[in-house]
Amino acid sequence: MHAGRETQRGSASVEHAGLVALVSLLLLVAIAAVAARGEVDAGRDLAGTIGRRIACGPRLPDACRHHPLVPAYGWPLARLARALAPALVAKSGSSGLPLVPVDFRRCRRESCAVAADPHLTASGRRTTAFTQIVDRRRSLGWVELTYWLYRPSLGWEGVVRRAGKAQIDAAAGVQVLLEDDPALVPLETLPGRNHYEFPASERPPWQWGVDGLYPGWSS
Repeated sequence: MHAGRETQRGSASVEHAGLVALVSLLLLVAIAAVAARGEVDAGRDLAGTIGRRIACGPRLPDACRHHPLVPAYGWPLARLARALAPALVAKSGSSGLPLVPVDFRRCRRESCAVAADPHLTASGRRTTAFTQIVDRRRSLGWVELTYWLYRPSLGWEGVVRRAGKAQIDAAAGVQVLLEDDPALVPLETLPGRNHYEFPASERPPWQWGVDGLYPGWSS
């Protein structure tokens, strides 16, 4: 029975990918036609919208309209996570280069984590923090937020914040935008988070210790 389910799931994934490719091709033809008539700006806007929709399709529910923090934690805690996000500073790596925290899924070498300004690396990577929230509001009246920071060759660092009702209420007006820096990625909804391979010196302290929020997603 299990093998059957795996086969069906794989088939559906291939069919879904094929359908996305076909729709993308048709839309690109439409964009080219718009641009050919001189409506270049309109074509670019349409292309940008289509690109965002295709990119967010395989993600979490509602991720096309909201930052991933929102479906992961709800609005009050998403705003709190943004409000309490630490300033990400550079630290000297093994080579002596100043390294800032980056997204480990896209950068595992010092060369792509060298600081250029407070929000970008020299190779154009955004500074990134992975978030974990422990909600104890019902029992103890507080929530604990951990911001996990990864620097290639230096490994992981955890920055912990604890907040009560007053701080959550104070963050009610904070905006949660995809373009905000640092980029925040909730571990609770990160597919496959426990299955990334790291050298022993860079193994995440959070691995296999964060409960997923969506049943059925890989942990």
